[in-house]
Amino acid sequence: MDSLLIKGGSKLEGEVSVAGAKNACLPIFAATLLTDQKCVLKNVPDLSDVRFMAEIVAAMGAEVSNPSKGVWEIEAKKISHIAPYELVRKMRASICLLGPLTARLRKAEVSLPGGCVIGARPVDLHIKGLRALGCKVEIERGFICVDARKMRGSQVYLGGRFGSTVTGTANIVMAAVLAPGTTVIENAACEPEVADMCKMLSGMGAIIEGAGSPTVTITGVPKLGGTEHTVLPDRIEAGTWIAMAAAAKGKVLIKGALKKHLGSFLDILERAECPFEIKSPTSIYVDASNIKLKPVECTTLPYPGFPTDLQAQLGALMTQADGISVITERIYPERYMYVPELCRMGANIVREGPSAIISGKSKLSGAPVMASDLRASAALIIAALAAKGDTLVSRIYHLDRGYDSIDKKLAALGAKVERIKNAD
Repeated sequence: MDSLLIKGGSKLEGEVSVAGAKNACLPIFAATLLTDQKCVLKNVPDLSDVRFMAEIVAAMGAEVSNPSKGVWEIEAKKISHIAPYELVRKMRASICLLGPLTARLRKAEVSLPGGCVIGARPVDLHIKGLRALGCKVEIERGFICVDARKMRGSQVYLGGRFGSTVTGTANIVMAAVLAPGTTVIENAACEPEVADMCKMLSGMGAIIEGAGSPTVTITGVPKLGGTEHTVLPDRIEAGTWIAMAAAAKGKVLIKGALKKHLGSFLDILERAECPFEIKSPTSIYVDASNIKLKPVECTTLPYPGFPTDLQAQLGALMTQADGISVITERIYPERYMYVPELCRMGANIVREGPSAIISGKSKLSGAPVMASDLRASAALIIAALAAKGDTLVSRIYHLDRGYDSIDKKLAALGAKVERIKNAD
């Protein structure tokens, strides 16, 4: 497994472009199974998760090609209704196959996904939504088995213990677009990635109103066609670059950082007195050469609240603030695997239930650390940029799941970073 060796102390300077959103691509790839016509996807990031999702779609029977960088063509003329454990176990997002298989074939057998290091992510709301649409759903032999012969539009409420469900909303929207009648989803996930998937579905001929709001109305149609869709920029990558520039006291223009999708994160940065400037609706400039961070209190919430996918990055940055910061995780309470690794570098962080109490400013020093998940990997890089000395981040296959060419982009900004092959 590869590692990254980062020499701390280098100031980042220049421009960086944000790739397409990973969390939009995965349900969008699944959505291509709703039609037997060709779909062309553009601005697709080069990520291991995306490549694996492409393999899953191909294994379901679709013809899949990657004719040029960032472009994928998918034509699902004939597909299977069974998504076996061998496929689903490798990536939880493959549960998004449930909606399109149900809609197009009126039956589906999708293996229950496995566990995750950041905590349980149940599929009960997916099942609840399908049953509300008139589907018969049973759990058999570790599979979600759906009989959708009597499926039709209905009222669906998707609220759960931790708020709305992103993949659950995606699944029910995809199921409803081919269901007779009208479906109204209440407490739908408002994330931009869900709205982007709905934009693609509309391009295929779906009738969807309210995408990106808590109430989504879908009028079912008999058939969907092919489309060409450009994936929106990744707001989580954009936020990560802002945190990296701040930690490295850099001067960086982040292109593809959409202000309208980063409101809660930018609000926290303002309270922390992290200097940034909105250059355009799609670009943000950070000049952290004289940065003096203030501590903040923050709670993760469903969009438009502070994103759980930026919690670890903020935690790493707040080690450099003068005072005590408190971060509370309300989406995935176990998403603190990065904390012991930051403490090995000299951070002062204490867990109190769902909260992390961060006492700064810490003088971080380079150390060997291990990435536990995708966003923890980014947090360790942020700390490494602020640290004195060398930091070796191992198991960066997590990083490659969600950040396209991050080591090359860092190097282009002036960071001293080296990818070490098969380091552990």
